Amino acid sequence: MGHIPLSSPKELMTDRYASYEQFREVFCEHVAPGKLEFFEALGISIVMGDREGIKFKDRFTGKDYINCHVNGGTYNLGHRNPQVIAAVTEALGSTDIGNHHFGSPHRAEAARRLAQTTGNQLSRVVFAVGGGEAADLALKAVRMKTGRQKVVSALGGYHGHTGLALATGDAKFRDPFGPNLPGFSQVPFDDLGAMDGAIDDDTAAVILETLPATNGMAIPSDGYLAGIRKLCDDRGACLILDEVQSGLGRSGTLWAYEQDDIVPDVVVTAKGLSGGIYPIAATLMKKEVHDPLNNDPFIHISTYGGSEVGCRAALAVLDIVEEPGFLERVRELSDRFARELEPFPFGLRRRGLFMGLEFDDVGPAMGGLIRLAEAGVFCFPSGNDRKVLQFLPPLVIDDAGVDELLSRMKKALLS
Repeated sequence: MGHIPLSSPKELMTDRYASYEQFREVFCEHVAPGKLEFFEALGISIVMGDREGIKFKDRFTGKDYINCHVNGGTYNLGHRNPQVIAAVTEALGSTDIGNHHFGSPHRAEAARRLAQTTGNQLSRVVFAVGGGEAADLALKAVRMKTGRQKVVSALGGYHGHTGLALATGDAKFRDPFGPNLPGFSQVPFDDLGAMDGAIDDDTAAVILETLPATNGMAIPSDGYLAGIRKLCDDRGACLILDEVQSGLGRSGTLWAYEQDDIVPDVVVTAKGLSGGIYPIAATLMKKEVHDPLNNDPFIHISTYGGSEVGCRAALAVLDIVEEPGFLERVRELSDRFARELEPFPFGLRRRGLFMGLEFDDVGPAMGGLIRLAEAGVFCFPSGNDRKVLQFLPPLVIDDAGVDELLSRMKKALLS
């Protein structure tokens, strides 16, 4: 059979979707009309086109935006980071996703490096494709380890849209699909007394975002996480910390939990681990949590989890965030934003560059979102506290980029 020449994907896209209206018709028919309609109602009809570094352009208008949502941390290192692209390109020259049944040096090295970030206290790593899958595995592991079923999470938190992870989230995400699984309960975040009342001798684990992004970029009070760590220890429960958004340098330390001087039993990471180039997520566990899974090494598998190409992307990400001075730079930028944003009509929730713009109410927050977008700054509302806009500049933003970002924000909100 002869070779059939095909147009490049870019040519096909250009030919087929010459206008937003043409694109919209197909997207609404075959993908998700509700998403477009949400932004259209706000007057923000963005379709991502060319992208590089801290910016992306609208596919149809050419307008550029500084990305201060970065897809929840996926683009912590900017769009199309050249170091991550080079690693994935090299990997594609000699490998593919690999086979999850076999040993893999790529997977071994990525796991070794991740374990090292915890001082080898969480020395076992199981890879996944996304954060929901990684959270599911964390919950399966602690249930096997403890022989218990109960799981406590925080109201307003979020750990994924699948299986056990979905059961830990708020009712609006799960009620449309039927009754919740038994054994799951929620208490208010940052309320140690409520957590004390919820953890009992049948509790397998507490699962929390170290810094809850969906719940308005909330910052825990001093001693809150340490108090939960003690409650779990006293009652034989495990502590799972979800660092899908707060991890890998976003908070000013590699893991946000380090700033509370605790060690969880399990950490979940995703999004930024991919460098925005190739999907990969991971569940980091203490050896004793992982050992029951290891008794039957095929009891949990993930065909694409820990793909060899994805592991190369993750290694490049770790190379960057562990460079000398990288985390110090994040902390310095955090302090600069705190100073420069003082005159603005919102409060600033922050730990490192994990930041939220807190308005007085939902209306002003949505108005701020629209004005920022008009000025070329893309933020996103926190799903469970919409008076707060997630504000996550890329960790690699340079001083000129900060100057431009602040200039655009002043034009939007102070002029």
